[in-house]
Amino acid sequence: MKSSTSFSNSKVLITGGLGFIGSNLARRLVDTGATISVVDSLIPEYGGNLFNISGFENKLRVNISDVRDEHSMKHLVQGQDFLFNLAGQTSHMDSMQDPFTDLEINARAQLSILEACRKHNVAIKIVFASTRQIYGKPDHLPVDETHLLRPVDVNGINKMAGEWYHILYNNVYGLRACALRLTNTYGPRMRIKDARQTFLGIWIRFLLEGKPFEVWGGEQIRDFTYVDDVVDALMLAACEDKANGQVYNLGGEGNVSLKVLAEMSVAANRGGTFTLREFPIDRKRIDIGDYYADWRLAQDQLGWQPKVSLAEGLHRTLDYYRTNLEAYR
Repeated sequence: MKSSTSFSNSKVLITGGLGFIGSNLARRLVDTGATISVVDSLIPEYGGNLFNISGFENKLRVNISDVRDEHSMKHLVQGQDFLFNLAGQTSHMDSMQDPFTDLEINARAQLSILEACRKHNVAIKIVFASTRQIYGKPDHLPVDETHLLRPVDVNGINKMAGEWYHILYNNVYGLRACALRLTNTYGPRMRIKDARQTFLGIWIRFLLEGKPFEVWGGEQIRDFTYVDDVVDALMLAACEDKANGQVYNLGGEGNVSLKVLAEMSVAANRGGTFTLREFPIDRKRIDIGDYYADWRLAQDQLGWQPKVSLAEGLHRTLDYYRTNLEAYR
């Protein structure tokens, strides 16, 4: 990839670096000649897993720290050329049951990170992992970046604040920052022990364990991005000056209902069963209905587009967990 040369001899910090997307990014960046530091709290609920960097332990630096620790972040951002800010609380239900922790991680901690950069490394380039959840229930499809922001849960509100702190600091302080609004990201190293990160993780686990899984609703349309394509977008955004101050949607090639996704997952696994059921009441209150993104802005300005089809991505994901299931259960 063209942007890979931009990381040669650079210093890169990845918050949430032992998690799903962060670890895939770290593994890719190691091959560019960059010096990689990953920060992760390894709090069990948030998805960090040391197995995610298996075989790469001696090729990067690991710092077990919480992004809420202002003193650690003040030290860690110094001397870095790039910051991929991927740390966050991702569970929508957890945010509704414990809104103050979500606020601390997804809003206040983001402000602390930006303050550390403003005071101690204003030359750093920051790419923030935002979410399509901030759009809420779409008024029209596909959803582009001009769509009204109307989150339906606490997580979406706090992630929106975290995103706009980054854009504000870019616009006011010249601290180069941009945000990628991720949709349903899936692939190797995602959390599969529960549904805190993605429902597809639970489906994958149950398929490999020979258990039936549940599909709630089933008619909702969604788009999906394979993790390697997300890593491509993160790297491109980091290296493109015109991205500064911008937000970009990511998406996938094609959109499917959850029922069709379940059928594709069973087919990719060459076996398995699922049942359709009504949404639980607490989940229904915050469901957004159909969603898929218009990602043409990322294509036009970053040269990004998804490369891995959903069918191929499901095959790769199942193959990975078929070999490494015990490390994630």
